[in-house]
Amino acid sequence: MHTILPFLLAMVAAIVLLNMWANRLRIAYPILLVVFGLLVSFIPGLPAVKINPDLIFFIFLPPLLFEAAWTISFKEMKKWWRIIGSFAFLVVFFTAFTVAIAANYFIPGFTIALGFLLGGIVSPPDAVSTGAIMRFVKIPNTTSAILEGESLLNDASSLIIFRFALIAVGTGQFVWQEASLDFLWMVIGGTVIGLVLAWLFVQAHKKLPTDASSDIALTLIDPYLMYWVAEQFHCSGVLAVVCGGLYMSNKRMIFLNSTSRIRGYSVWESFVFILNGIVFLIIGLELPEIVGGLRSEGIPLKTAIEYGVWVTVILILARIISSYAAMIATIIFRPSVAPRASSARRRFAMPLILGWTGMRGVVSLAAALAIPITLENGTPFPNRNLILFITFVVILLTLLVQGLTLPYFIKYLRPFADFTDEEKEKQARQEVRHQLKQHVYHFLKNKHENAVHSSTGIERLLRHWEEKNQSNNTDWMDEEIRTVFFEMLESQRQFLSELNKDISIDEEIIRHQLYQIDLEEERLRMLL
Repeated sequence: MHTILPFLLAMVAAIVLLNMWANRLRIAYPILLVVFGLLVSFIPGLPAVKINPDLIFFIFLPPLLFEAAWTISFKEMKKWWRIIGSFAFLVVFFTAFTVAIAANYFIPGFTIALGFLLGGIVSPPDAVSTGAIMRFVKIPNTTSAILEGESLLNDASSLIIFRFALIAVGTGQFVWQEASLDFLWMVIGGTVIGLVLAWLFVQAHKKLPTDASSDIALTLIDPYLMYWVAEQFHCSGVLAVVCGGLYMSNKRMIFLNSTSRIRGYSVWESFVFILNGIVFLIIGLELPEIVGGLRSEGIPLKTAIEYGVWVTVILILARIISSYAAMIATIIFRPSVAPRASSARRRFAMPLILGWTGMRGVVSLAAALAIPITLENGTPFPNRNLILFITFVVILLTLLVQGLTLPYFIKYLRPFADFTDEEKEKQARQEVRHQLKQHVYHFLKNKHENAVHSSTGIERLLRHWEEKNQSNNTDWMDEEIRTVFFEMLESQRQFLSELNKDISIDEEIIRHQLYQIDLEEERLRMLL
């Protein structure tokens, strides 16, 4: 313990420093973390990094998926559910199938089952890597929502493939009828369990006398419980966490107060940042042990690298082909929702960019490390080290090649030039603020009309909003005025929730205003 603790603390410190360096270099921090982990792994005397395969999913996946579901716009997911669903399921299955066929053909000793296992591991793009890279380029919120929604759901589809492939490798057979029933149970059961538990968690938050600290602690427990319960019933723990997280995200204004929401945001942001950083460092630190396993099995390192490069090329091509197929199908069958651009060059550049956003990362590594060391009969799992090495090469190459070149592709091809309208977004924000101020003014005037002339405080509060006065002096507030002020803030939240039903308004604008209201409420509570 005394040996590993300083190493873990050094890892966290390295994650923070590398993130600051990545921001200065304007590149995605996962790239630096992987390279740094790879370089550090060659330092002699460092403790070996070993993770129990049975715990890798349970430790990392639930909170990462829960946080992603908490931050995504559910309205945008509903709006673009067709393309999100096609990328999250059809493209993942097509990619896994392509990898399975290719691996069976050019890797000696690779069965179709092992090929599907490898395909299920490397098929899902990583949301963290894509999001970190997108910070340095301007893309439409629509494209961002599609990428986030895809990355949220493709983890579930890829891990379902992974689970069935593990069964096929272990038993040597695959019964389609049983697999179909198991698939339905995993999907339906995982969804139902996640929603039921999420509803129970919401009720617990509402009825228990919790404060901000206990609310945040419970939200840290919630995803682990969702995942664990679903897995006990042999359902998809990933789908349970995703569905439960989406439900709780949409109910956050009901069961969490402003203090819990503001503090919880900071806690979760730091927690997920550290988890992601540790995983990307582990990707690099695991390499020497994986290479040692390859040598023990008599597989030349050069040959293993060639396999990894070929699988990476197949993944990139499969995603690009799928992107163009999705665009062509949309133009043919649903031209009304097809992307419009000022030129054919820009229209056909968009699928290329979407196809080039397939960086792999956390989920791929977690799935690869979760492969059991031995089969149920005690024999070593076939080609485990080779699968781990290929996964490492895929993650490294997609992060370095696609991750470093994606911003330049977007700047050069300019596929979103017609859609990235900063002035339009600014006007939308101003319009929402204007409507909100009008709502507050009418709320005060209509509900407290009788008290306007009898109460100097309410009259001043009304004048404050009418004249947009920004004074910080709150000495004039008594208990009655504070009550009115809190009612006014709650009314603003309800108004924004109704306004959010308008599909033409970006949900990020609404969430930004809700966050501002939470900050205003916290400022007022600090003065009490």
